[in-house]
Amino acid sequence: MATTREQAIADIRAYVERRGGAYRAWYFGIASDPRARLFRDHGVAEKGDSWIYRECESSEVAREVEAFFVRIFDTDGGVGGGDATASWVYAYLKTPRTHQ
Repeated sequence: MATTREQAIADIRAYVERRGGAYRAWYFGIASDPRARLFRDHGVAEKGDSWIYRECESSEVAREVEAFFVRIFDTDGGVGGGDATASWVYAYLKTPRTHQ
């Protein structure tokens, strides 16, 4: 179920704070297929690593959520990626095994 900007931010902030690590230790992005981006492209381990994704109401909302974390919390990641179908925002705690 798609979430609002505010709910996505609240969910992700709660998860990041629960899992630990400074916000700078996290990577944020948007995607149309967050599982492929996390586990295939970034090398995140599905079991054992810290990761989260949320479907947003639109690609625009996903971009706003991503930009919020990158700009306000100085997380890793860049704004402006993805395409018009990228309505999911995702984040993971970087490890020596993961890659951007």
